[in-house]
Amino acid sequence: MMLATIANSQQKHKGMKAAKKLNWEVACQSYTFKEYPLEEAFDKMNQLGISNAEIYSRQKINSGADMTTNHNFLTSNKEAILSLAKKNGIKIESYGVVKGKDEKSWIQIFEFSKAIGIKIIASEPLPEHYAFIDSLCNAYNIKIAIHNHPDPTMYWNPDIVLDALQGRSEMMGVCADLGHWTRSGLDAATCLKKLEGKIFELHLKDVTGTTTDDESIILGEGVIDFPAVLKELKRQGFEGRFIMEYETNWTNQMPDMEKNIKFFYDQVEKL
Repeated sequence: MMLATIANSQQKHKGMKAAKKLNWEVACQSYTFKEYPLEEAFDKMNQLGISNAEIYSRQKINSGADMTTNHNFLTSNKEAILSLAKKNGIKIESYGVVKGKDEKSWIQIFEFSKAIGIKIIASEPLPEHYAFIDSLCNAYNIKIAIHNHPDPTMYWNPDIVLDALQGRSEMMGVCADLGHWTRSGLDAATCLKKLEGKIFELHLKDVTGTTTDDESIILGEGVIDFPAVLKELKRQGFEGRFIMEYETNWTNQMPDMEKNIKFFYDQVEKL
């Protein structure tokens, strides 16, 4: 299939209609295309029929330019990012994974997010910052979603995340990374069940096994039980974005991403 026809093909998939009924949307983490500037990353998403993105903080915006997506450079990069998003019909609804080192840097992150129109910041915040960032969430009307990297990082286990969210406002929740849970030896569907009502978004990926040495692979070709994952999310009444974060084959992701999208809609259609 020619890449120019990918978007049309995806839009005709029966699973897309089923996903819309569930208020589920496919998005893409721009880290998937980290070897390219954001300009090219958005173009690739457009070709894939993806209209929602999560950007990360170290991507060049344009080829041949020094501007990046980092929140420290708000005044110079805001217009460039928004212009590219508009050109490609992309909504930028989240930013991450980032964290502030102090109150000043947290304010920079929230100011940047507000300027771009971001709704969710994916983060692995330091415990001593919980109260401050919770106050910023409510002041800026932007959510914080705690993300999990593999064991032994701070939030690898959902029980730790639940403890972190204890007593916090509803503006603080979870960015559930299915692949990293699995690489920590955890069952993704079980982790989702523990975090019911707290999940704001998901990082959707498959992995080759259950250790930290295992790697990203095309959805459905790894070890994650996606029927169980999707059934659990449907049971919870989850509404939100499945953010594809494909972390392999860095310079030729498009054929694999096409397979990832098709697999997702195939599974949704079967629910």
